[in-house]
Order: sequence, then C-alpha cells, then structure tokens
Amino acid sequence: MQSVNPKPILNTSLPAQFRQIRIELAREPGHPEGDTGFAYIIVAPLDADDRIDPKLWRDHREACRITRMRPGQDDQHGHLVHRGSGWAFSYPDTPDEVGHHFADERFMFGEYVSINEGGKMHTYRVVSVTHL
Repeated sequence: MQSVNPKPILNTSLPAQFRQIRIELAREPGHPEGDTGFAYIIVAPLDADDRIDPKLWRDHREACRITRMRPGQDDQHGHLVHRGSGWAFSYPDTPDEVGHHFADERFMFGEYVSINEGGKMHTYRVVSVTHL
C-alpha cells in the first residue's frame, strides 16, 4: 500500500539518472493544437537510451512519482509502478493509467508516448526532460 503523504525526495539522495519529465497532450480530436493544460510530470530514472530504467526504479520506487494535471481540477499525485510487462501511473483513489509500450518508449524532447486513461488512448508529447 502506498502512503498518502509520501516522504519528500532529497534530490542529492537519488542517482544522477533521475529526470523530471513533462509530457503534454498532443493533437487529437477536440484538441487540434494539443493542450498544455492536460499534462503529467514524471520523476523517473532513465537509462543511456532515454528509457525508464527498471533496475533503478526497483531500487528507488518511492521516488518515482507522477503528477497528473487537468484544467479546473486539483493535481493528482501518484507513483510510477511496474505491472506485469508494463508501466502504469498509480493514484490513491483513482484507477491506474497505463503507459502504452512505455518499456520501449524514449523519453526525450519531441518524442510521443501514449497513455490509456479510463479505457481511451491519448497521445502525449515530451516537452521537457531535466535533471533533478
């Protein structure tokens, strides 16, 4: 069970491979220009190929966080979790959102990733990747 009030992350305590990744909704029906208000902030370790590093994730699970942002709603905070062969965003009181082929996705500026949100697939664009 994940804690509702997670411990603060001390940036100096994490390996240098940890990144803060911002992804924003890409162009889709209803959002012809995309939408910067529909976004996620992901804190996760990336390997040399800019993919999520499962070993470092395993060693630092509590630090692998998600913030889900939606216009007119409070931000939701959760964790990056590994389920079976895939990655998901887990929140305390909301169904998980599943990353589509996240194990193969490269988290670098300009790349696209897909997330299954409530049974609907949405595409997001990586707009920033920064060191913690």
